[in-house]
Amino acid sequence: REMDKTDIPGTFNAGATLCPVNETNMARIWNHSTKLMTSKHKQSNTPLKRKVFVGVSGGVDSSVALALLKKEGHDVTGVFLKTWYPEWLPCNWKEERRSAMRVCATLGVPFLTIDCEAEYKKEVVDYMIREYGIGRVPNPDIFCNKYVKFGVFLEKALEMGADFIATGHYVISAQRKSCMQEHFGKAKNVLLAEGTIYELWESNDKEKDQSYFLYTLGQKELKHVLFPVGGMTKHEVRKLAEKFKLPTATKKDSQGICFLGEVNMKDFLLHYIKTEKGNVLNTSGDVIGYHDGALLYTIGERHGFTMTKKSPDDPRFFVISKDLEENTITVADKESENDKINTIKEIIISDMHFISGVEPSMPLKTFVRIRYRQQKQSCTLILPTLGVGKYREYRVVFDNSQGAIASGQSAVLYDGEVCLGGGIIDKVV
Repeated sequence: REMDKTDIPGTFNAGATLCPVNETNMARIWNHSTKLMTSKHKQSNTPLKRKVFVGVSGGVDSSVALALLKKEGHDVTGVFLKTWYPEWLPCNWKEERRSAMRVCATLGVPFLTIDCEAEYKKEVVDYMIREYGIGRVPNPDIFCNKYVKFGVFLEKALEMGADFIATGHYVISAQRKSCMQEHFGKAKNVLLAEGTIYELWESNDKEKDQSYFLYTLGQKELKHVLFPVGGMTKHEVRKLAEKFKLPTATKKDSQGICFLGEVNMKDFLLHYIKTEKGNVLNTSGDVIGYHDGALLYTIGERHGFTMTKKSPDDPRFFVISKDLEENTITVADKESENDKINTIKEIIISDMHFISGVEPSMPLKTFVRIRYRQQKQSCTLILPTLGVGKYREYRVVFDNSQGAIASGQSAVLYDGEVCLGGGIIDKVV
């Protein structure tokens, strides 16, 4: 039988679609992995044995993803992605690779390594260094997902005969039938051919949800991607790892930069960017400390600078702005200077990407995250008339003023639990 909305709890939300149709006319939303991995031949109801390359990082999430797909009877292969690693850092990737190999050996599945070193160095590391060098603060994990995990890995997997790739990300991939009439483009009620639209939903585990990092995925990627643990909680994943007797069951979660791990960002950047010490200012312009170089700091940061004028009763300061020409950073106290912090009414974003592949009608009332794990903020997305292609600029106007927004980070849009897409923050207004 075909699945309906009761089969996969938590995956159906009629209000999350952008098309003005009622529930009767709207196609059912179901878990992407379950639907795609099920035979369309109802008379036999025999699951198709799909070939899936599973990205195994050596952690518990990807290990359980691999185990679940194998248990369902699919032709799975564990794949470790080898990326660039600086010579001056401890060599952690070899141990992670051994951990991934142990998981595959435990489950009795093939293991292979795909070299993504050139792509990772160019699209993630070089980009990160370049952005910091001009005073912006990039998010390397987003670009790692875009160009490595769902870029070169997906491309090479399909070339090698895989039907899908799978990862241990905490996010849900769903699909629905497109409406006959959707409010897209400059003209409303544009007639569209019926077809499948792939959507990206927040995980059921809101603490672990990674949709913010995956907003660059599109229809061609989601068509071939599975997230087996996306609808689970971390506790449930740990329990399954114990049940499958996986060697990663009690392994700590990885932290830090994608693939590089727990690397001090300032120490990393100082190997590639020349900086000079500068002054730390308070909101009155007084010098109250010093720092290692304005380029190294992000808006909202609470660490890494030294206060020379302080007392035991001083509040905890964090960076609210930086001046690259003067090489200064300005800090404020959140408790007593809130009126000087939350002053941002809107932001300009570029390199905009919509997961559906179609630009919605604007102005669009929606919600946005301007940093990972932030509560979604109500806003309006507006498209100015200037700019074309990649350089087309969009405005996000907040219903409530915001603070601690860094250019170079990503603004990610949501409609309920559905991730609509996002772009790079260019300017703060």
